[in-house]
Amino acid sequence: AVRRPEINVLLIESGETIGGNHIWSFFEADIARKDRWLVGPLVGHSWPEHDVIFPRNRRCLANAYHSIRSTRLELAVHAALPPDRILTGRTVHSAGFTDVLMDDGTHIEAGGVIDARGSADLGLLHCGWQKFVGHEVRLSQPHTLERPIIMDAALEQIDGYRFLYVLPLGPDRLLIEDTYYSDRPKLVVGVVAQRITHYAAARGWRVAEVLREEAGVLPIAMGGDFDAYWRSGGDRIGKVGMRAALFHPLTGYSLPDAVRTAILVSEQLDLSGDALHDALYTHARSVWNGRSFYRMLARMLFRAALPPERWKIFDQFYRHDRSLITRFYGAQSTLADKVRILSGKPPVPFGRALAAMIGKA
Repeated sequence: AVRRPEINVLLIESGETIGGNHIWSFFEADIARKDRWLVGPLVGHSWPEHDVIFPRNRRCLANAYHSIRSTRLELAVHAALPPDRILTGRTVHSAGFTDVLMDDGTHIEAGGVIDARGSADLGLLHCGWQKFVGHEVRLSQPHTLERPIIMDAALEQIDGYRFLYVLPLGPDRLLIEDTYYSDRPKLVVGVVAQRITHYAAARGWRVAEVLREEAGVLPIAMGGDFDAYWRSGGDRIGKVGMRAALFHPLTGYSLPDAVRTAILVSEQLDLSGDALHDALYTHARSVWNGRSFYRMLARMLFRAALPPERWKIFDQFYRHDRSLITRFYGAQSTLADKVRILSGKPPVPFGRALAAMIGKA
């Protein structure tokens, strides 16, 4: 809407609000400087550094971290589009490359359609799972936490690789997420919520009120048939986000890909349905091909490491220099980075690591 004001954009959202109930975060280097104008107004919290904690290693990294609340995204979307160009609480029955059929029978024709309705058939990909429960809490006293804890893995390992993620959102407010890299997508929210309470108590944080709850299960891609996955989301229709497999295969981060895709769409001269499909397919296929290294590392994590020992892979990774770690999260690892990550004695059995590397684990 900003870059192409001559285009008539209609946004159809199944939820009652734009963006649901979420906080999205990204590292400073994840988004190119030339594209930061798009997310800059959305950022509500920023920190110049962050911590990681492991049983044998604790480190502060000077890589800025930013967070966006869904409420702020909704305000920005409503500011960008006229009210009649936003349909909320509406469910799409089917979508083609130039038309949409709603559940209530309403038929909408368009020059082109982009489908962003979440995952297609994940059974066509080889996936592990990153699952989490998060509580945004108000404490009875200030927490004194100066910067985010991206990973606190110095705790009991349950259901795979487990860590706590903590964002200081105010003097007495925290987002505390209990996260698992698990073989199974099943998430028992109530049980994990109790663990969050225990973690807060162990840190000396007395929770006065739970302000907001969030839970999710994200795929971690180890491989699969990209073309079959693309087709499963709808043939000949342009797709973005999870539906286009546009997420970091190992971290699950999708916001940087969303920004790059939005810029790509805004730069297309031809926004017809066919042209959108071809441009978005070419982009998503290129991204998938370029991230085979991260899918291989995901196989090492899930197939070479025993679940209680998975934390050792991250512990070893976080001993590398800051610039390598920064490029890794941005899916921009150089050849030298990849060699260094794979060098030395692996923190998992060598034979299992080798099998995972060649895709046979």
